[in-house]
Formats: sequence, C-alpha cells, structure tokens
Amino acid sequence: MESIRLETPLTDEDVARLHIGDHVRFNGVIYTARDAAHKRLIELMQRGEPLPIDLRGQVLYYVGPTPPRPGQVIGSAGPTTAMRLDPYTPAMLELGVKAIIGKGGRGPEVREALKRHRAVYCIAVGGTGALLSQHIESAEVIAFEDLGTEAIRRLLVRDFPAIVVNDIEGRDLLEEGRKQYRTSDRPIPAFRVLGG
Repeated sequence: MESIRLETPLTDEDVARLHIGDHVRFNGVIYTARDAAHKRLIELMQRGEPLPIDLRGQVLYYVGPTPPRPGQVIGSAGPTTAMRLDPYTPAMLELGVKAIIGKGGRGPEVREALKRHRAVYCIAVGGTGALLSQHIESAEVIAFEDLGTEAIRRLLVRDFPAIVVNDIEGRDLLEEGRKQYRTSDRPIPAFRVLGG
C-alpha cells in the first residue's frame, strides 16, 4: 500500500483526504506531549495564560523518548498508550490540533471530538521505538524542561510512518476490524510493518 505523504502543519483539506487504514508519512515539525505536559497546557488555558506553542494545524505525538546515545539525535521514540490522554484530548483539538499519534484505541468522546473538530488519530506501531527514531532528524525541548522525558519537544521528522485509526467521519479502524473478525471465517491480514 502506498503511503500518503503530508507536510506539517496540516490543513482541513489534508485531514479530509485521510480515511481509516491509510498509511501516512509525516514530514516537517511534530510536537511531543504526554500526560504531564497535557496537564500543564490545560492549567495554562484555564488561567487564560498563553501556551508555549501555537497548536493550530499541529501534530501531537504521544511519546516520552529515551535519552540519546552519543551521536544520536534522540533515543528510542516509541508511542505511548493513547487512552491515557483521553481526558485532555478534546481540549487540544479545540485549540486546533489536526492529528495525534499514539498506540491503541480511543474512547467514544475522543472519537466524537475528532469528528467535530475535523482531526485524525493515527497509530505508530508499539515496540518499534528505535526504528521510529530513525525518522527524526532533530529534537529540541521547547517547554516544561523540568518534566524530563515528558517535556514538550519539537521534532523535525522525515517520512514518519503511521496508520489512520480514526478519521473525520467518525470511523474506527480497530472497531471495524473486530467486527470483520467476528463475522468472517477468514483471518484478517495483519498490518504491514511500518518500515523505512
């Protein structure tokens, strides 16, 4: 399957052409953010204070990378379980986030918020952190440095691979796969391994 290449920041037109099961390759800047960073962003919003980044059109990657070894840009950069971030996600989408990358499924409220705000959720394959880090050309902490691995980082990525799981139509790849499995006597082909 051919991948859809996308340049960040994303537009409504970019996400409108994505459908569940599509393989995408992100190019440009994406931002890392996990639980602690999301909590701080929400607190800033609630106090009416400016955020450290403009989230309009941006891609958030749920990752807490390991420290880089000498000569590396970043350490292992595998995805975090996305459902942990469900309580924060609708607010991030309201601020203009257009795509999120994590692992695992999302709850119904997040799926509805993705539909409402015209955004997508993608998975990067868990357990492939070293492989995914090869698609990261630079990494710079830009906010909440005291959070260590959970600080917000600005990543410059090249052909960063992911699969669309939730699209703007409200469809869910994982849910549809389970339904297909229950009604079929033929096994469903596994996802193609995301590679270089």
